[in-house]
Amino acid sequence: MRAAPPPLAADPAALSRFLGTVLDALREGADVRGGPLPAGGPEAVARRVAGIGAALPETGRGPDEALRTVVRVLAEGAADPAHPLCAAHLHTPPLALAAAADLAASALNPSMDSWDQAPAASALEAAVTTALAAEVFPGAEHPDALVTTGGTESNQLALLLARERHGPGLRTVVGANAHHSFGRAAWLLGLPEPVTVPTPHGTVTPAALAETLARTEGPVLVAATAGTTDEGLIDPLPALADVCAAHGAELHVDAAYGGPVLFSRTHRHLLDGLDRARTVTVDLHKLGWQPAAAGLLAVRAAADLAVLGHTADYLNADDDTEAGLPDLLGRSLRTTRRPDVLKTAVTLRALGRTGLGALVDTCVDLAQEFADLVEKTPGLDLKERPTLTTVLFRPSGADDETVAAIRRTLLADGRAVLGRAVADGRLWLKATLLNPHTTPGDLARILTLVTLAEGSAHR
Repeated sequence: MRAAPPPLAADPAALSRFLGTVLDALREGADVRGGPLPAGGPEAVARRVAGIGAALPETGRGPDEALRTVVRVLAEGAADPAHPLCAAHLHTPPLALAAAADLAASALNPSMDSWDQAPAASALEAAVTTALAAEVFPGAEHPDALVTTGGTESNQLALLLARERHGPGLRTVVGANAHHSFGRAAWLLGLPEPVTVPTPHGTVTPAALAETLARTEGPVLVAATAGTTDEGLIDPLPALADVCAAHGAELHVDAAYGGPVLFSRTHRHLLDGLDRARTVTVDLHKLGWQPAAAGLLAVRAAADLAVLGHTADYLNADDDTEAGLPDLLGRSLRTTRRPDVLKTAVTLRALGRTGLGALVDTCVDLAQEFADLVEKTPGLDLKERPTLTTVLFRPSGADDETVAAIRRTLLADGRAVLGRAVADGRLWLKATLLNPHTTPGDLARILTLVTLAEGSAHR
């Protein structure tokens, strides 16, 4: 007699019981880890994972044991972005309400490639993308936005749309501070390698861009940055938009990091000029505190998206579309895709613009506090005052090998997770402060650990 299949997510009782097991395992794993990162480095983590046994056993262990064991080892070996000493990357602690909403998305499992798989999710996505596009382009008549997996996909889509407008002779101009995804996107799309504008001080200057455009032939898409990965800097968008207009170039802004600053009444002026771009990248899994992925590509004119239209009879047959069923296939280059907009819809409704803006303000203030501490701590150098939430610092007089060793020592001990960035020809420690629950004591602890690690590096 054939065994009964395991319960489906649509069984609320089973899901509730499994969720309790998962939450217990998350707590147990975090208690064992005891810090922002597991101690011992890659080999120790790999041994612990291997210690749970075969990934594909001949006979299954059952759902409770599997959830308890695998989730616990994952939590025990996690880099926990919710820990205040985990401050290396643009990797935020997700809001609990957003994670809960993401569970609903997984349980219902809509696929956003045809209306008959995602009736309500498709309508919800349309409402949310329309609202967010209006935030980016408040004066545009028909702005729109596509949901993406993040900055890399959004930037690739921006180049694709520009290529379809101008042909394969399109040239892309980026700053040396730009995200690495532009070079890869040009390669994937068969475009020439991007022309790079030097950024010796971290941002693209209008004069340097004008000089580059004057010697660059053909149609041009300029990619500016609002929130650089290494330093959190913002290119001078209004002035760059003026230069683009004078040279007949189009402007794209990669605001994957800085875009959500639009929610802040205090700091949104940093993004003045953003709405002069034709396309804008925004990531809500950065300064939006969403579980990944939660990316957007906003466009000033919805008509620019028409080139993405595509027909597959089983998904968007012409007669179905003519009969009024929404056509979703042109909303992404992907076919099957999750309803990632659900968690964002819940967050926007729960917090509103004011609540999200307050979170942004808190993290920007934390970066300023951390910079203050660095400046007041003997033996530490601050690169410069932060623009967003990224702070670069290093021990005074240390060489790059020592700086790298400090970071790796903290990682190996599991005590703190800091990033690294090269600026002014030197290696710096990078603190990316995206946890609004971080306290001044946590900030001071980071500097204490760096000082102790420097002492170890010299022994």
